[in-house]
Amino acid sequence: MTTLIIATRNRHKADEIRAILGSDLHFLTLNDFPDAPKVVEDAPTFSGNATKKAVELARSLASGISNFKFQISNPAHVLADDSGLEVDALDGAPGVHSARFAANEKTSGNSSDSANNEKLLRLLKDVPPEKRTARFRCVIALTPVLPTKSGASSPVCCSDESELQTGLFEGTCEGKIIFAPRGDHGFGYDPLFVPDGFDQTFSELGDETKNQISHRSKALAKLRERFKRNKAG
Repeated sequence: MTTLIIATRNRHKADEIRAILGSDLHFLTLNDFPDAPKVVEDAPTFSGNATKKAVELARSLASGISNFKFQISNPAHVLADDSGLEVDALDGAPGVHSARFAANEKTSGNSSDSANNEKLLRLLKDVPPEKRTARFRCVIALTPVLPTKSGASSPVCCSDESELQTGLFEGTCEGKIIFAPRGDHGFGYDPLFVPDGFDQTFSELGDETKNQISHRSKALAKLRERFKRNKAG
């Protein structure tokens, strides 16, 4: 069975990924690797951040970071994603800064969901409904955990090889931003986002419906098809 290490400590995100990809994989998360390195997400694109996270974690796992809770079986892959909200009236913001939208620019940590939502509503205060179009975008990077090679191979070379074997899978979900949060489920900007074709926010729709139409589900569906083709081959 293929081991899939999800590069997140976010339980909601990990549960969503497990639900969509099914039970044919052995799932681990960063919570299973307390010494996993923290990756600075400083790329200007979702694909750049997802690739950087996947490659750095895969390289660290291959080199044997300490205090493993589990033995990694082969084949093993790291799944990392970067996703966020793009609001047309804000020229695509918050974009790659979605998780830290309301944070002080001098800090590197994320801001709370409530603070991010409050800032978004404040910036869109005078924007009429027809111009509050937006989309969630997700890019997933899948990187194999390559066996370490003896000899003169440098960490840079190993990183380059991992990046060359990284696959990218993208999904988007179009919708609009409403004027006040609704719903008790979900996380992030879910209470403010109404997907096209629905009258309810992501927070009101529930996991079953959201996992069928979300940006992450569309990217994961492409990844699931890749796994099926590889298994069939």
